Amino acid sequence: MEDRPLQVWLVQQGVWAMSLESMPLASGYLKATALQDERIAAGADIRIRNFDGGGTLFGMANELFQHGVPDVLAFSVLGWNYQEFAALAETFKQLNPDGWAVFGGNHVSQQATRVFGMHPFVDVVVNGEGEFTFRDLLRARLDGASARELHHVEGVSFQDPAGQVVTTADRPRIDDLDSIASPFLTGAIPLTDDNGEFPYDVALLETNRGCPYKCSFCYWGGAVGQRVRAFSRERLRQEIELFARHGVHTLVLCDANFGMMPIDLEFVEDVIAVRREYGYPKSIETSWAKNKSAVFYKIVKVMKEAGLHSSFTLALQTLDDTTLDLMNRRNMKVNDWEGLAEWLGKEGLDCYAELIWGAPGETIESFMKGYDRLAGHVSRVAVYPMLILPNTTYHTDRDRFGLVTVRGNTDDFEYLLSHDTMSPRDNRYMHRFIFVSRLVAENPVFRYLWGPLRALGGITQSELIRSLMDWFDHDPNPATEPFRSGMVNSFTDSDVLAPVLTLLYGDDEAKEMLRRWWRESVLPRVPQESHPLLDTVFEFDLRTLPAYTVPGRAPSPRYANETLPRVQVDGEDYYVWRDVWKGFDVPAVTLALRRDEPYEHLLTETVSSLYYKVGADRFLPSTNHEEIIYYMGRLERQLARR
Repeated sequence: MEDRPLQVWLVQQGVWAMSLESMPLASGYLKATALQDERIAAGADIRIRNFDGGGTLFGMANELFQHGVPDVLAFSVLGWNYQEFAALAETFKQLNPDGWAVFGGNHVSQQATRVFGMHPFVDVVVNGEGEFTFRDLLRARLDGASARELHHVEGVSFQDPAGQVVTTADRPRIDDLDSIASPFLTGAIPLTDDNGEFPYDVALLETNRGCPYKCSFCYWGGAVGQRVRAFSRERLRQEIELFARHGVHTLVLCDANFGMMPIDLEFVEDVIAVRREYGYPKSIETSWAKNKSAVFYKIVKVMKEAGLHSSFTLALQTLDDTTLDLMNRRNMKVNDWEGLAEWLGKEGLDCYAELIWGAPGETIESFMKGYDRLAGHVSRVAVYPMLILPNTTYHTDRDRFGLVTVRGNTDDFEYLLSHDTMSPRDNRYMHRFIFVSRLVAENPVFRYLWGPLRALGGITQSELIRSLMDWFDHDPNPATEPFRSGMVNSFTDSDVLAPVLTLLYGDDEAKEMLRRWWRESVLPRVPQESHPLLDTVFEFDLRTLPAYTVPGRAPSPRYANETLPRVQVDGEDYYVWRDVWKGFDVPAVTLALRRDEPYEHLLTETVSSLYYKVGADRFLPSTNHEEIIYYMGRLERQLARR
């Protein structure tokens, strides 16, 4: 063996182009756990190479290999980076034919035959949880083993000397999650950049692994239908405190069903206690438990009392009974959701829901019926087109549903063209609907408008979205063209939303386009006596979009953050637009309407300042609606800590 340490590089790439990094959690777990082994710690130099979602393949290759080449190049593979990482692996093997190119992650787990068939320069595919499998691979490499003779390593696939695919025995699930070293407490993931700042958009961590459900569209790392295993409270408390000392605003928990177990309440209580001492974290985002138990309600109560924010999720996916049956979700209590949504709304808590378009059994009619039923309780509805993921029921039993799919141009997801209950024409139309729904409801351009418009104008959420679709199609003004093009191209290009969203948030001409649509297409459809109230709510939604100006465009004196003074509120920077709002308290009126309470006494005109959290430009290109919601403008009274 050479004197120099074994060079091991872990490669990860986020999905979005952002000014901040996406935390490389998977690579951090691998590095931290491998370095627990004394021999590996002494004989290997492990580095994480983390790339932005907007990076080009040529740029990544140059950055990776300009100063040398490793012995082991391991990739955390998902659908959005499969093609890029395969190309990088091919380049790597040109530079180091004896090196090991290792693929792991949900998209390639249990998919070795396909991976090796497409990309024979990939040496190893890791199946299932990777921390201890990766450790054993590094041990084998230090022992001088060949990548074609890894029969003794559990949980891998490789090609033997004859070119045959060999898959070893599955590695048992990790029962004691604390045996996985913390990437934060060990320093495997650095928490400061060269300027001493936290370099990531959010802090990612897991509190548990596993999911008790078996939804037809989901794989969840092979942990579907399995017992949930948790990290210890003591370890998580240490990680929370470390993040708090670095001023982390948002914790994003990579759990399938947070909020279903008593230990989840303990975690939230620890976050609140740490925040009381350090001032951070300010919010928790996660995939909340599908079935909302007494533990969930208790968590919501303590979070509200402490002023710890979250977007509470109703991950319904569909409301159609036939589709639910095929999705294997019919018997989940998640489908008894209306009482919870009503309670969250009346408590004034931020809630959003998720639907999937294109699931087998669904039609446009059934989807719109469910969409409006859901939007009657939760206006922020995130709609996503169905993707067929490896190892899911839809993937393995596709003939049963008549699925017709195509792979993406720049990714390796399978996109649905049609199936037994969805024609290609219906699918094209619904991708347009999804585009506009994501633009104005999910992100959201309109926050307060939906309820009053439905109650006082009789217009449902899907009707308003279809009205805007029609406007984009037919309005001849040049300001509408980017939105028309984005909507039309949304069926063939999944990346069209971000540039249009940033234009709508940051350009006065785009906002004026919406005002014209509102005056010409919507107001004529509602009773005259409701015009003043609805006009005010509409204008409040536009005025409270994040303080952001499209780069390269002349700043407007009304919207440009460059012209607004900065103040600190509760330790965070805000732009303040002083005395700009001359109207009634829109959030108070819409909440009264939601509660079916008298609201006329709240219609008194007031003069108020609006506050906008600084930093919206870091999140807008990502279309991450869970984060951008914190950058919406607020009345001064809404900033007060409860």
